[in-house]
Amino acid sequence: MKRAASSIPIACLALGLALAARVVAAAPATPQAELAELLQQWIAAGRLPALHWPVFVDYQGYVNQFYAPAAYAPAWIDDHGPTPAALALIDQFQHADLKGLRPDDYDADRWPARLAALRQTQPPPTITQRAEFDLAMTVCLMRFISDLHIGRVNPRAVNFELDVDQKKYDLPVLIRSRFVNAQPGDVPQLISAVEPPFDGYRRLEQAALLYVRIAAQYQGAPLPAPERTVNPGDTYAGVSQLVALLRAVGDLPADTAVATAPGLYQGAIVAAVRSFQERHGLDPDGRLGKGTIAAMNVPLTWRLEQIRLALERWRWLPASFSQPPIVVNIPEFMLRAYGPDGTAELRMRVVVGRAFQHRTPVFTGNLRTVVFRPYWNVPLSIQRAELVPKLAANPGYLASGNYEVVTNDGTVVTDGAVGSAVLARLRAGQLLLRQKPGDKNSLGLVKFLFPNSYNVYMHDTPSVTLFAKSRRDFSHGCIRVADPTSLALWVLRKQPRWDQARIATAMTIGPDNVAVAVAPPIPVLIIYGTARAGRDGKVYFFDDIYGYDRQLENLLAQGYPYP
Repeated sequence: MKRAASSIPIACLALGLALAARVVAAAPATPQAELAELLQQWIAAGRLPALHWPVFVDYQGYVNQFYAPAAYAPAWIDDHGPTPAALALIDQFQHADLKGLRPDDYDADRWPARLAALRQTQPPPTITQRAEFDLAMTVCLMRFISDLHIGRVNPRAVNFELDVDQKKYDLPVLIRSRFVNAQPGDVPQLISAVEPPFDGYRRLEQAALLYVRIAAQYQGAPLPAPERTVNPGDTYAGVSQLVALLRAVGDLPADTAVATAPGLYQGAIVAAVRSFQERHGLDPDGRLGKGTIAAMNVPLTWRLEQIRLALERWRWLPASFSQPPIVVNIPEFMLRAYGPDGTAELRMRVVVGRAFQHRTPVFTGNLRTVVFRPYWNVPLSIQRAELVPKLAANPGYLASGNYEVVTNDGTVVTDGAVGSAVLARLRAGQLLLRQKPGDKNSLGLVKFLFPNSYNVYMHDTPSVTLFAKSRRDFSHGCIRVADPTSLALWVLRKQPRWDQARIATAMTIGPDNVAVAVAPPIPVLIIYGTARAGRDGKVYFFDDIYGYDRQLENLLAQGYPYP
């Protein structure tokens, strides 16, 4: 008789399920599962040996957040090989030098072999090759986007008080939403969109392109150093080399004829040297002195590096400002006040802090107050190191310099002779020195305050002859401005009561120490860049007076993970 199915013993059913489970457990893992496991292992280690810079612990959390929601499935390969978006991004990596970056940082020389491995059919690409390609794409793209957006090195690692943390992207979200499925033709614009949105930055990028070409093409020998300064009309043994260099860097146009007299330094060559001097922060006198020859003998590869380092520092700046800013570039010794369209409405020479003792710091602030006919509250360091010795040698120095001794709350102790008791209290810092308002005041007739931890500000100065010098690092850290009246007028331009006549009266007649609130506050950027591309199409270079270029270059040479 036929047994009903429902009558199968429960024990037999349990045995069948156990055998089935054993078969499933013994089945090999799928390729997708193996690939996912490899990705998880590398991400957990924060290291992919196949990368040019294999350690990515600084991006480890971002990389995991990118893959985990997709169960560690590959993002840049499919059944047909690399995705179109991946190929377009690889092209961006291989041309990173066009952005002032180093292509090998993004494995530029390694992508051809990886692509060839994925495209081969016999034997087909291994799971390891597929996983390596995908993770390398993700890490390189995260580095590339971050490097373009906020720079490679955190500015605080080089004591620049600039905050890039507020600019950081949510990289996993950004890449999933904009890049993974991007059309190849859209990729260049997507990359451009993460870069600083400033004309000065874009012009400097174009300068990088120019100097990549110039540095590759020009192979001239260094110019010979003359025994004495070469003046226009003199002979110079290096004239032919000089002409070649000036043509290469654009100061002597290719279609400009030069005199054929052998070794004669004259005519268009002199004009081209003046152009070169003007672009390199030198006095444009047309004379071939030691400084000019030294600047001409700086390798063009280093000029390119200056551009790249300047681009890096551009990426450290805020992406936007509440108002058009005032920008001081320290090695250029120049201030610019910008209008809403990004053009400089005001520019003037400045004096900055001494290179070896009193460097002007790099930071951002907000200009909130203009003080007319200010007191100068002498910093304690200057009081002890410079003024107390002068008072000890000359008891009448206080009166001749228009100083007064005050308590911490500003009560005047004396403005006349200084006895030994007062001198001792000044040396101990129990009493302070203050210079009265007026023409002798070290701050001049106006100062501009943007509160900061360094107690640095901009101000007028009675030492106006220093502005005529090409190198102007003479201050104790504060910034002296060449045209304080024009700066006050520009800063207070939205306050109609403060016209030119009233500002002139406030500076010359008084009353003393009048503080005017700036409404709205104006952003101030104190920056450091030894290369600049102007609207005139010229590229300008300045001396690395504080040694910050070499410092940054050394950090970048160490590779990822950067500080």
